[in-house]
Amino acid sequence: QVHLVESGGGLVQAGGSLRLSCAASGRTFTGNLMGWFRQAPGKEREFVAATRWVGDSIYYAYYGEFVKGRFTISRDDAKNTMSLQMRGLRPEDTAVYYCAADSEGWGTPVKFGANDYDYWGQGTQVTVSS
Repeated sequence: QVHLVESGGGLVQAGGSLRLSCAASGRTFTGNLMGWFRQAPGKEREFVAATRWVGDSIYYAYYGEFVKGRFTISRDDAKNTMSLQMRGLRPEDTAVYYCAADSEGWGTPVKFGANDYDYWGQGTQVTVSS
């Protein structure tokens, strides 16, 4: 059975940083599209970032417009993990952050919709105080 487990959320002041991690088990996701989404109360789940395999062990990163250079997505296929380094956090970044993975691999086009991902973690709360 596939599991994605997020960690690293918490309470931070505006301008602070957090590093979220996602550990996958049950299968490997080497070459698969993986990403982060977030959901604030009363809002839809929103694309944050994704990493897509483009060949030769190279992954491209994609970010939501609101990120504006503040977040960095990375992955370690050897450890079956993915991370999201968040800097310059703002109160509007407060949300539950979810790790997601697509079952298709090896060059799948990037996907920005939550419905396009097949595996999800349980989420980790990020709260940014002003």
